[in-house]
Amino acid sequence: MSQENVETFKRVTEAYTRRDVEAMLVDLDPEIEWHPGLLASLGGEATVYRGHQGIRELVRDLDEHFSEFNNEYSEIRDPGDHVLAIGHIRARGEASGAETVSPLAFLVESKDGKAIRVRTYLDPKKALETAGLSE
Repeated sequence: MSQENVETFKRVTEAYTRRDVEAMLVDLDPEIEWHPGLLASLGGEATVYRGHQGIRELVRDLDEHFSEFNNEYSEIRDPGDHVLAIGHIRARGEASGAETVSPLAFLVESKDGKAIRVRTYLDPKKALETAGLSE
């Protein structure tokens, strides 16, 4: 099951890179909870996107803030009950045009081959701590 969860994560991130929201939704549970660390840092308040409609809103919100937004992962781990991906984002602000490169980590919980909860962190150490892992 754990390799299946890694493959699910990869399909979702590849679909996002293509901006194919409908392909993302195939691998996301209809009751998905997505906790995006980056948008929370921009808005100053924690935001949770729920369900498939929430994922559509998440992608719209990212596109509204960034003219470019790409994730790259140097490491993907499966500690058993979660997928942990560590890498960075490269983004360009829609209004400012400023380019940003930031560390990024995903912690994804899956059930029956679909992601049910996604948390993103701008500090990979926090993701590791949450997952009960060390570097």
